[in-house]
Amino acid sequence: MNPHYNQNYSREEIKGILAKIKECVAAGKYTISLNERRQENIEFINEYNVHSDRQKSILMQIEVEDFCHSLQNIKIGYEHEILYVFVPQVQLFNADGEEEMIDLYTKFNVLDLPSGKRTVVISFHKRNKPIDYLFRKENLL
Repeated sequence: MNPHYNQNYSREEIKGILAKIKECVAAGKYTISLNERRQENIEFINEYNVHSDRQKSILMQIEVEDFCHSLQNIKIGYEHEILYVFVPQVQLFNADGEEEMIDLYTKFNVLDLPSGKRTVVISFHKRNKPIDYLFRKENLL
């Protein structure tokens, strides 16, 4: 596993982080990154027709067991931020109308702003690398 990945968390700590994420999602205080550097997110959303209501539903169904690791943000000016990776398995329909079970790679930034908490979903696409779940026995290669 990448040495920059942190799995030094208790189930309770991740439960608290996930509660903050879901609180933001439920209140509509979240954004999925869809800029030019996040082409993979855009392609995934278009290929599986996962638009706003479905995105919100998927995010609200993420469980503590879907947690993999955290890592430091390496973007200049944002090095103080911690990003959290969860990989839930979701049932989606592809462009051909066929149902697929997808390992959905999600990476969150939870921001404490003067105006309140916000969550940025930096990654929202098919898993494209091996991951190690912290609270599950199986890992995905």
